Amino acid sequence: MNIDPAQVDVVLATTRAVRKRLDLDRPVDNQLLLDCIDLAEQAPTGGNLGSRRWIVVRDRAVKERLAEVYRDTAGSFMASTAARLRGTGHPQEKVMASASYLVDHLAEVPAIVIPTIIGRHDGGSRPGLFDSVVQAAWSFCLALRARGLGSTWVTAALQDEARVKEILGIPAHMTEIVLLPVAWTKGTEFKRAPRLPAREITYFDRFGVTSQEGPGESLSFADGPGIIAEVDIDAPLASVWALVADINVPGRFSSEFLGAEWAGDERGVGAVFHGRNQHSAIGEWTVPCFVDTFDEGRAFGWRTSDPERPGARWKFELDASVGRTRLRFSYVIGPGRSGTSRAVEMNPDKEARVLRRRLGEVQANMERTVQGIKSLAETT
Repeated sequence: MNIDPAQVDVVLATTRAVRKRLDLDRPVDNQLLLDCIDLAEQAPTGGNLGSRRWIVVRDRAVKERLAEVYRDTAGSFMASTAARLRGTGHPQEKVMASASYLVDHLAEVPAIVIPTIIGRHDGGSRPGLFDSVVQAAWSFCLALRARGLGSTWVTAALQDEARVKEILGIPAHMTEIVLLPVAWTKGTEFKRAPRLPAREITYFDRFGVTSQEGPGESLSFADGPGIIAEVDIDAPLASVWALVADINVPGRFSSEFLGAEWAGDERGVGAVFHGRNQHSAIGEWTVPCFVDTFDEGRAFGWRTSDPERPGARWKFELDASVGRTRLRFSYVIGPGRSGTSRAVEMNPDKEARVLRRRLGEVQANMERTVQGIKSLAETT
């Protein structure tokens, strides 16, 4: 059988959380839901145990009671947050507005589908619980999308477990996983969501190790290996940015970077500062750093030694859409000459080992730096 990957990719890439675009007036046939559940049941199952049980809610009175639980557990928060963010341009503005809309209209959707599973999750590793139902529930959402229907993943409506079990008659030994409002969508065109590219969130062989190209069977200087260090900070973005934009703050935590001085008054893209460093194998040295990224409150990056062929590239990035400030610190070796490239040239048969050792040193300092910035931001 020939499968068209392009069509599969469209379904995978455009199955969105649908709330405001759910068609509340168009009926949804039961057989259509059963077809989608049949497909969902083909999902992998731990221990090959058929423990999933699906509830399809059609009764308006039952939907009203579930909607009441949703309002009581999350509705007031969503409504107040939506009102507070309205017109601000905040990354969560549209999400909270649509979530608040769903709270008000949950009882009007043609069907509510709730996958459950036999058993209670005890934090153990037994097969047949969450690890055997989440993928099936998502397969159900994909099957809906392929047929022109939509849904959204709702867990807040299940927070009051006792009430939900009472409303639906779910036995105590069962676990309800997610509530899925189901309807035809108003239109079928949905876009890909903005996400970080795979290259920026995929690590090779060890956590935090990136590669601009490749990699092959082992680390290679030509592939542009690098490191990512990330941390979530319970502090306003402005506070974190003030620390990130101070070129001397990393020197408070790194065992290699000692500090820096600006070469002139310019601070944006094109500005230059000189960083002082030390290493047991090299001693102390100073390197010119050329700012190539300066987006106020969002990103600050620079290249070392040569702006065209840098010895290394560094960047701080901030994101406040996660409810707190996420700090991401990245490093890429090369493609220009540096102490690392010279060490590789002197030991070509040990290239991977040289790079691994260097990445380990840098990673340790980067982790200390992001944790140090977190500590400073959260205590000031």
